[in-house]
Amino acid sequence: MDDITIDEFISVCISRQVVDGEVLAQGINTPLVMAGYLLAKLTHAPNVCFASAIGQGIVQDWEALRLSQVEGFWLDHALMNVGFATATADLLPKYRPKEFFRLAQVDRYGNFNNIAINRPYTRLPGSGGIPDVTTYSTHVHLYVPRHSRVTFVDKVDFISGLGHGEHRLRGKGPVYCITDKGQFDWENGRMRLTTFHPNTTIEQIQAKTGFPLEIAPDVRSTPLPSQDELNLLRNKIDPLNIRKLETSSGVTRKDLLRDILAREQLLN
Repeated sequence: MDDITIDEFISVCISRQVVDGEVLAQGINTPLVMAGYLLAKLTHAPNVCFASAIGQGIVQDWEALRLSQVEGFWLDHALMNVGFATATADLLPKYRPKEFFRLAQVDRYGNFNNIAINRPYTRLPGSGGIPDVTTYSTHVHLYVPRHSRVTFVDKVDFISGLGHGEHRLRGKGPVYCITDKGQFDWENGRMRLTTFHPNTTIEQIQAKTGFPLEIAPDVRSTPLPSQDELNLLRNKIDPLNIRKLETSSGVTRKDLLRDILAREQLLN
């Protein structure tokens, strides 16, 4: 299993957090998450539904990941398209979907930031509906493709996602986080390491985290993806390797993007 890549590890771990029958919220440009959702649907959770930020629709169907034509799936296969206001005010509070958020900063209590970083000042994509969801939800999950002290900080510059603490009136902060180094929870309201990926140590993870981590008493190595899970990801769910865009950077990412677009055109 030496050929397992980190994107496959992350998507498989996301899949294993899904419970059959759940409503799964899909954000914009989060292929690692969608690959994990589809893997869950094709294995242990066939009855899940997807709630998409594209068109604000509910979808029971599925198809392989696309990039340039992704809107077509969400708009053409939706059981309904409700619009942003209805989705935020009615659908999300009622159905309480499980959602994975990618973040720029997070502290030990699970407060996270997608607004801006102060030094040097960097404007981030923005909070979207994160402040609406995280104030009441009990299903907030996080993912970080590259674990570093830039992301895991003692204090976030802005709070767009509410964590655990005295300011919370209902719901709870994040319950799970997956990174390229390990898996975490907030069992005691503080970030706790539960598993570490192969070729990674607890000491290395702590060194890349800007605050003291709690360590679960039964901390262990992350279970490897099965060959069936890998085959589904590689050949059925994401044969174009779109999920790898979230773990690539620079020239490698640019070349991958060009390859995906060229191969996608051949499918039409």
